[in-house]
Amino acid sequence: MPASTTPQRKIFVTTALPYANGKFHIGHIMEYIQADIWVRHQRMGGHMVHFVGADDAHGAPIMIAAEKAGRTPQQFVGEIAAGRKQYLDGFHVRFDNWHSTDSPENTELAQGIYRKLKAAGKISTRTIEQFYDPVKGMFLPDRYIKGECPTCHAKDQYGDSCEVCSSVYAPTDLINPYSTLTGATPELRSSEHFFFKLSDADVVEFLKGWTQGSNAQGQPRLQAEMARKAGEWFEAGMNDWDISREAPYFGIEIPDLPEGAPRKYFYVWLDAPIGYLASLKNHFDKGQAKDHWHEASRTPLGFDEFMADPAVEQVHFIGKDIVYFHTLFWPAMLQFSGRKTPSQVNVHGFITVSGEKMSKSRGTGIDPLKYLSLGMNPEWLRYYIAAKLNGRVEDVDFTAEDFMARVNADLIGKYVNIASRAVKFIPDGLLAESPAHPKAAGLVAQIRALYESRDYGKALREIMAFADEVNLGFDSAAPWKLVKEGKRAEAARVCSECIEAFKIMTACLKPVLPELAAQAEAFLNAPSLDWSNAATPLGAGHQVGSYKHLMQRVEDKQLDALFEPPAAPAAPEPEKVVPGGEELAPTITIDDFTKIDLRIAKIVNCEAVEGSTKLLRLTLDVGEGRERNVFSGIASAYKPEELVGKLTVMVANLAPRKMKFGVSEGMVLAASHGDEKAEPGIYVLNPWPGAQPGMRVR
Repeated sequence: MPASTTPQRKIFVTTALPYANGKFHIGHIMEYIQADIWVRHQRMGGHMVHFVGADDAHGAPIMIAAEKAGRTPQQFVGEIAAGRKQYLDGFHVRFDNWHSTDSPENTELAQGIYRKLKAAGKISTRTIEQFYDPVKGMFLPDRYIKGECPTCHAKDQYGDSCEVCSSVYAPTDLINPYSTLTGATPELRSSEHFFFKLSDADVVEFLKGWTQGSNAQGQPRLQAEMARKAGEWFEAGMNDWDISREAPYFGIEIPDLPEGAPRKYFYVWLDAPIGYLASLKNHFDKGQAKDHWHEASRTPLGFDEFMADPAVEQVHFIGKDIVYFHTLFWPAMLQFSGRKTPSQVNVHGFITVSGEKMSKSRGTGIDPLKYLSLGMNPEWLRYYIAAKLNGRVEDVDFTAEDFMARVNADLIGKYVNIASRAVKFIPDGLLAESPAHPKAAGLVAQIRALYESRDYGKALREIMAFADEVNLGFDSAAPWKLVKEGKRAEAARVCSECIEAFKIMTACLKPVLPELAAQAEAFLNAPSLDWSNAATPLGAGHQVGSYKHLMQRVEDKQLDALFEPPAAPAAPEPEKVVPGGEELAPTITIDDFTKIDLRIAKIVNCEAVEGSTKLLRLTLDVGEGRERNVFSGIASAYKPEELVGKLTVMVANLAPRKMKFGVSEGMVLAASHGDEKAEPGIYVLNPWPGAQPGMRVR
C-alpha cells in the first residue's frame, strides 16, 4: 500500500446494475470507465476501495423473455451474465466482485430490510384494481394490455393511450381489451399491495436534509443540479411507493405473509439497489476483502462490521434516468431500516454520437465488442470519454473526427512523443542530474483534486497543457543542435528533464490509461507510480530502458469500420416504406382539417396520476382566461417537473371525456413511432420561442 499524507479512506463504490436482458452498450461502458478512473485515483492515494457490481436479474420482463426463449429465468440471466467479462476486461474496468440480485445474499438482505421497515411502521397495505389475464394467471401491467381505442376506434392500442389519435384513457376504457401475452380477455380484479410510506413527515424531513446536505468529507451528497431537482420533487409532494408485485413474478418473495395468503414479491426496484450490498457481502464472504482485519486479533473483518464502521463511505455512480430511485427510495429505505446511507450519488448524462441518439441501423451506435474486435485500443476510448466528462450532469457526445484528433494529437503527438524524442539524446539511458520540475508538485496536487471531483476533462486539459510546455522547451533547446555543437552533456540534461516530466504525466494519466502507464513504467524502469511518488524525480544516474513504441494512431479506416451500418440481409423481400412505423391516414380536404382547432398551450402545472404508471395530469393555459385539465400518457418519457413552464400544442375543441381519474378537456400532441419494436420515445410537440398561449396553429 503506497504511503499517503492523508488518512486512509475506506470506500465502497458501485455503478448502476445493468438489467440482465441484454448485452452491455456504450452507455454502460462510459459509466464503468468513469467509476473505474475514480477508483484507480483513490487507490493511487493509498485508500482502501471495494468496487463491486452485479446484474439486475428480476422482474416481469425477464420472466417473460426467458419463457419466450425456452429458458428458466435463471438460465436466461446466466447466459447474459456469462458475456459480461469480455466487455469489462476489454476496457480495463476492474471490479473487485461481480454478482447478481438473484442470489442468497440479496434475498437475505432484501427481506431483512423489509422487516426493519415494517417494524418501523413504514409499510402499509392498500387494495388496488388491476387487469388480470385468466389464461396466463397473472396481473397485467398496462404495457401488456391492448384493445380498440375508445375515441378513434384504432385497433391494437396500448392500455393507457392511443398512438393514432393520442387519446389518453384507463385500461378499463379500452374496447375489447386483450392480453398481449395470451390474447385472452382480461378480468378486473382487486389485489392487496404493499407500500413504503415515502410520504410520512419524518421520511420527507430526512430526505430533504439528506439531498441538500453534505457527507463526512464536507462534499455535497448530490450535484447541485440534482439537489435542485430533489427540491422540486418535494414541492410537488411525495407519494407512497408500491413495492409489491403479484405471482407469478421472477423476484424475491415478501416474507411473513399470513398463512394461506397469496404469494407476493418485491418490486424489482426494491431489491435492485440492495444488490450493491449483496455483491459486497459476497465479496467479503468469499474472503476477497483481504485489506480488512481486526487490529488486535488479525482475523478477517466481516461484511456487517465493515458496513457498521462510520468511516466507510458508500459512493454510487449512476445515469440521470434513475435518479429518483437512488436519491429518494434508496436512502430512505436504508435510513429507516437502520443502515448506512450513501455518502455520495454521482450522476452523469447520456452518450450520443454526433449529437444523435444511438441507432445501430443508422450506423450511429458504438458496439463495444465491435470496437475491440477491430483492434481499436480500449484506452483511446477511455481517454476520449474522460476528456468529455466533468462533475456535472451533462451528456457526452462522441464525434469520430474529434475522437481521432484528441487521441492522435494528445496521446501520440504530445505525451508519447516526449519520451520517443528525448530518450535518443541520453547516452545509455542514464539520466543526467536535473532539478525537480518547478511545476511538478503543483500539477500533481491539481490533478488529484480534479480527479476527486470527477472533473476528468479539465484534468486532462491541464496535463496536455503541461505536455505542450515540455515539448516547447524541447524544441527551443534543440538537443539535436547541441549534439552537433559538441554539447552532449547539455543535450542529455535537457532530455533528462523531459523524461522526468514524462514520468510526472504518466502518473497523472495512470487512472485513465492504466495499461499505457504500465508500459511507460517499464520503459522508465520506475517503481509503480502513485500520488506519493508522482512528483519525485527519478534522479541522476537512473537508467531508463530502450524505447519501444507505446501507442499507435487512430486511422480513418478503423472509424469507418466502426460506424459501418450492419449489412442488409441477403435477398430482402420488397417492403413498403412506412414513415414513422405506420401508414398515412386517408386523404382529407382542407375543410376536414379546419374542423380541428389546434392551439398553443402553456403547461402551468404537471403531476403524476395516482394509480397510473402511464398518465400525467397537465394543467394548461390556452389563453382563454381559465385553465384546462388534460391527461396524457407520457409518464414513461417525461418527469412532471420537466414540462412545467413549457409550451405545447393541443386540440382545443375536442369534446371533454370523463375518465377514471377525472375529466380530460382536450389533447396535447406528441410524436412516437408506430412500431413498438422501434427505438422507444414519446416527444411532446414544443413550439419555437415567441409563440404565445392561445395562438392558433394553422
